[in-house]
Amino acid sequence: MDTADLQEQIARLEKQIALLPKGTITKKKVNDKEYFYHRRSEAGKRQEKYVPAEDAPALQDQIKQRRSLEKQLRALRKQLPKRPPTVSQEYAAMIRTGKELLAFAAGVRQYRKRECFQQLHDYIYGPVQDKVLILYGLRRTGKTTLIRQLFAEMSDAELSKAAFIQVVPQNTLSEVNRDLRRLEEQGFRYVFLDEVTLLEDFIEGAALFSDIFAACGMKIVLSGTDSLGFLFAEDEQLYDRCILLHTTFIPYREFEFVLGIRGIDEYIRYGGTMSLGGVHYNEASSFATKERADEYVDTAIARNIQHSLRCYQNEGHFRHLQDLYETGELTSAINRVVEDINHRFTLEVLTRNFKSNDLSISAGNLRRDRVNPTDILDRVDVAAVTENLRALLEIRNKEEQTVPLDDIHAAEIKEYLDLLDLTQDIEVLHLPHVGEKGSRTAIAQPGLRYAQASALIQSLLLDETFSALSLPERNAVQERILSEIMGRMMEDIVLLETKLANPNKQVFVLQFPVGEFDMVVFDPAAANCEIFEIKHSAEIVPAQYRHLVDPQKCAETEHRFGPIMAKSVLYRGESKIVDGVKYENVEVYLCKLGKPV
Repeated sequence: MDTADLQEQIARLEKQIALLPKGTITKKKVNDKEYFYHRRSEAGKRQEKYVPAEDAPALQDQIKQRRSLEKQLRALRKQLPKRPPTVSQEYAAMIRTGKELLAFAAGVRQYRKRECFQQLHDYIYGPVQDKVLILYGLRRTGKTTLIRQLFAEMSDAELSKAAFIQVVPQNTLSEVNRDLRRLEEQGFRYVFLDEVTLLEDFIEGAALFSDIFAACGMKIVLSGTDSLGFLFAEDEQLYDRCILLHTTFIPYREFEFVLGIRGIDEYIRYGGTMSLGGVHYNEASSFATKERADEYVDTAIARNIQHSLRCYQNEGHFRHLQDLYETGELTSAINRVVEDINHRFTLEVLTRNFKSNDLSISAGNLRRDRVNPTDILDRVDVAAVTENLRALLEIRNKEEQTVPLDDIHAAEIKEYLDLLDLTQDIEVLHLPHVGEKGSRTAIAQPGLRYAQASALIQSLLLDETFSALSLPERNAVQERILSEIMGRMMEDIVLLETKLANPNKQVFVLQFPVGEFDMVVFDPAAANCEIFEIKHSAEIVPAQYRHLVDPQKCAETEHRFGPIMAKSVLYRGESKIVDGVKYENVEVYLCKLGKPV
């Protein structure tokens, strides 16, 4: 088939597709009655419209027809010949050089630098090596800012040899190759390619950057948000020919130092991105609202995974996710898995923290610190309310499963979330039953978890189940629950950051038949350990360290993990020693942790 025929068929298919609806049909069951909705994305936002049951089958057939035609269209477009090389001396990509880079860097001169800036600096000014540096991470984690900060430090002579290439989806690898050759001929030494994973053939042709240009002395920095695409390229084309510099994980100490915002609660609410360099950070945070958090999952995480899988091995690595991708439901499935992880986290908090024997302490702290002295909680059966919330959450989780997900789908999506450094499992061990093991999932962007968890609790309390509660009572219960959620999130933050800062040690939760150590740090080389309690409180109460001084628990721990070298309570108050137990401010502790590896 010649090019003219191909283009004619493509044009005809495009017209047919334009007349057919896009999106998916979802089904929800409310009070044993089924309702149908047409879900689609408009201008980057998810829209839902009710569809009468009698109209749903016809609409579903039209959507299936559209997907079939889209598949045909993709196949035809692949048959089109590639554009011939241009004879123009203009660059195919958008390139900034010289004084343009000074203007480009001007807006970030006053920003403090992330710790990973030094690694970027060392690569640029270090010895020549046949390797490229890959600067990658989720959106709004500071990748482009790091590059701009490097330009701000360059001398005029260095800037005259530097170029910043902004890749757009219309560019091809061959065009970028020609641009790089022209830059090389003109003596450019430092080249930064932003959003390079937008190149359809990047993964298959990535070796070009290391084998041709880096090998000849050019320093090449590749950056972009498709983290998975970089990992695929590193595993194949760039194996042993690249340096990986990941920006997604932003520990508390960087949140405090770079953004100038101090406080573990602020980090819990908004941590995870480097938006605005600390100026009115929470007002424009990606996680300021549930809607913004959901949008972040869609654009920064789900699209990241889908684009990388689509461009890798000719779409041959979707594995069991292929059906979800072809039906246009993979984005919803990824969003669902992220939300489900956070829903299960919320369910664990409701189950674990609202037992009758814990109510007096928790409710008392809340009345003193957070609620006015009207003793609202004395009039509310908090245990009954939270049990109803827990049951309602389980029901809602089942009702919201509009995308059919089996265990294989969820497991594969979770693997990709782990590869993106968004999620990481923390071990949960048991004594005396050493064979019993579990885990809990920590999120590297705490603001995302808190946005989804707090919105969930708020929406559940608006359910008619709690219509008997007055507004002040609902607010008091919500504040109480959110305080418990922040406490559990603080535990996960400490566990995750301690684990990343101590790669040669084992960091885990240790549970006993009654009670637990919130964190154990076991050093296999030294054959000893440290034990911790983590409390979201600014007050010292003897009950906080009762497990740390329990003789039986300590004896069982030392038998398994060696001598206990320190017993500590991490909390939000001042650091001091109480009954031989070290109380340490959690923010001070997190700031002292070593740089993650």
